[in-house]
Amino acid sequence: MAHLTVEGEDLVVRLSPIEVAGAFHRSPRVPLRCVTSVEPSDLMWGELRGFRAPGTGLPRVIALGTWRSAGHKDFVAVYKTTGVVVTLEDSEWSRLLVSSADPDAVCTRIRRPRRGQPSAGPAE
Repeated sequence: MAHLTVEGEDLVVRLSPIEVAGAFHRSPRVPLRCVTSVEPSDLMWGELRGFRAPGTGLPRVIALGTWRSAGHKDFVAVYKTTGVVVTLEDSEWSRLLVSSADPDAVCTRIRRPRRGQPSAGPAE
């Protein structure tokens, strides 16, 4: 399953090889400086906006790839109801949406390096 990780100065959505095929995209990487907010969500399916192009989707089962809406392009890897929503600026992506069993812990690990503290390794 996809997960968020901090690697140096970047936030990376780590995808398995089968997820890369389903997303029609390699693991997205964005500079941490582009992150404007990191929030947990208990309603990941409700966070989706627009239409899938390209990617894989089956309602309430899998949303994987690029979701586009008016002026926005989100990368999503959603399998569960809980997860993390990362809002970005000055990036190819508007948001990253990634399912997680422990979204609060993932948010904490992503926020830590942004405050100048050392990275805690994988965010999930």
